[in-house]
Amino acid sequence: MRLASLAVAAAVVSLSGIGSITQTHAADALGEHTATISFRLSAADLGAGVSWGKGVLSFEGHDYPFRIRGGSGAAIGFSTMQATGTVYNLYRLQDVEGTYWSVQGEATIGAGKGGAVMENNNGIHIKFTSSSSGARLAFSVERLTLRLTPAAKAAIPAAQSAQGPGTQDRTAALATH
Repeated sequence: MRLASLAVAAAVVSLSGIGSITQTHAADALGEHTATISFRLSAADLGAGVSWGKGVLSFEGHDYPFRIRGGSGAAIGFSTMQATGTVYNLYRLQDVEGTYWSVQGEATIGAGKGGAVMENNNGIHIKFTSSSSGARLAFSVERLTLRLTPAAKAAIPAAQSAQGPGTQDRTAALATH
């Protein structure tokens, strides 16, 4: 009996170790975890649709508000989504701005759960999980444009705003990987 208990405990420890290895490799595939994000997004669709919302990016110890606008195709209904996630490869705050693309599916009747990975042209990846409410059925390509609010842009440190694309900071950070 005691041997069986030890065998079960060893199996649980072994399997939990495999799970953490798998999660580590998944994070590495997206790049370096550099920020977190939370946002609320509403979507209204009748074939093609529109999405809008706002959120907060937490980067280098500061919170930066932003707005999201976008659209999708092949969807019908209305839903509101609350999402939280991780941002990868963000070394300059300005690089979070841009158009993000993802392929998403949603079937919400009352309440639902979901998640996606989005990428913009600056190489920034956002992986998020979400809770949604409403009534919406979608399987579509989603295009979302994220813009920092004017207050967030004003808060960008002078050293960061003076740097252009492909700066030494980003190059040095990428070279360490």
